[in-house]
Amino acid sequence: MARDTIYAVSSGPVPAGVAVIRMSGPGVRFGLETMLGTVPEPRLAALRPIRDRNGQLLDRGLVLFFAGPASFTGEDVAELQVHGGRAVVAAVLAALAELPGHRAAEAGEFTRRAFENGRADLTEVEGLADLIAAETEAQRRQALLQAEGGLATHLRIWSEALLHARAMLEAGLDFVDEEDVPTSVIASAVAEARRLAQEMDALLSASAFGERVRSGFDVVLLGPPNVGKSSLLNALAQREAAIVTAEPGTTRDLIEVALDIDGYAVTLVDTAGLRDTAGLVEREGIERARRRSTSADLVLLLDDGEQPPVEPPAGVVALTVRTKIDRSGAMPCGLAVSAVTGTGLDDLRRAIGAALGLAERRPDALIVRERQRQGITAARDALAAIDPGQPPELIAEELRRAADALGRVSGRTGVEDLLGAIFGSFCIGK
Repeated sequence: MARDTIYAVSSGPVPAGVAVIRMSGPGVRFGLETMLGTVPEPRLAALRPIRDRNGQLLDRGLVLFFAGPASFTGEDVAELQVHGGRAVVAAVLAALAELPGHRAAEAGEFTRRAFENGRADLTEVEGLADLIAAETEAQRRQALLQAEGGLATHLRIWSEALLHARAMLEAGLDFVDEEDVPTSVIASAVAEARRLAQEMDALLSASAFGERVRSGFDVVLLGPPNVGKSSLLNALAQREAAIVTAEPGTTRDLIEVALDIDGYAVTLVDTAGLRDTAGLVEREGIERARRRSTSADLVLLLDDGEQPPVEPPAGVVALTVRTKIDRSGAMPCGLAVSAVTGTGLDDLRRAIGAALGLAERRPDALIVRERQRQGITAARDALAAIDPGQPPELIAEELRRAADALGRVSGRTGVEDLLGAIFGSFCIGK
């Protein structure tokens, strides 16, 4: 079906040294012929004068042409590299708008066309979005692996194996009576289902880590009032993120700062001091502190040696940190820091990284979103429900359910309601 040719600035805000204007669609060749006079050789940069439809010179820049389907979107694609002044970019965009069948792209429309044309599955699209949004080295590595097909490869192999098992089983059902379906076919399908379920389990076991790398790890500071939580937060953040006073109960709400520890995104959370208090606002702050600590990846229990220490929430990894060591002459055993002098802060960073497992390089952490985890879990559960004593029709149905669940993860079935939200998260021009 004929469709519009879209265009957008893909290189970020102007002014800049160079601006890249991307085009995609059936009218790319016509647009290049109109504005350049000819279509450059595919994949060879050409320095050309760029004109509007009336022949007026707009700029002189490098032009790249990618013939579909061997392009990012699967359609004919062109990139105009022009000088990045506001007036230059505005003039080129205005000239493109005058061409028949050309219009400005919507957010994520280039990537959506790549998905619709089979150039990327939904997990690769999500990896590309994460790559653009990556703020730490670990997020970059993980997003690049996803964008390059890390999870997509597993999904494709699993789907092909399920398709083969279903074909063998259903062929037996089609051409012989149920009771005559060879037991070897049933046994083979069951064995394949168990093998695939084990492989899915292996990836699911690392999904919590993968999701946390993408969203960031939560580390909560917990302790009594005036134990040094806000001072430690400021020292680790290297800025005055929280108010510090000698008055107990200064912090009433949760205060968050983003840290980069060993290339991983960590959210450090300051909380209200835990104590029995009659103040309504402070009580609410203490309740929020307790709730946040129960879902944390790590709790730092701060102890100044002067107040009774607090107990960590059940089931949460916790480290005890002695604070205010600049006030005493002796260095306590274990983790000990001074927010004033900076003593022990490097050791604390290393301890946080070790407690979160950040030293591990998890190549199996390919599941990075809840949507992916839920889909693969549904596929695994369908395969785990298969029993060799079941009728072959039921085995075939469980195989179909597993295949459909994987199809939703890759974006090939039943994800229309998700597409708008996913592609809408991209910037214009991507």
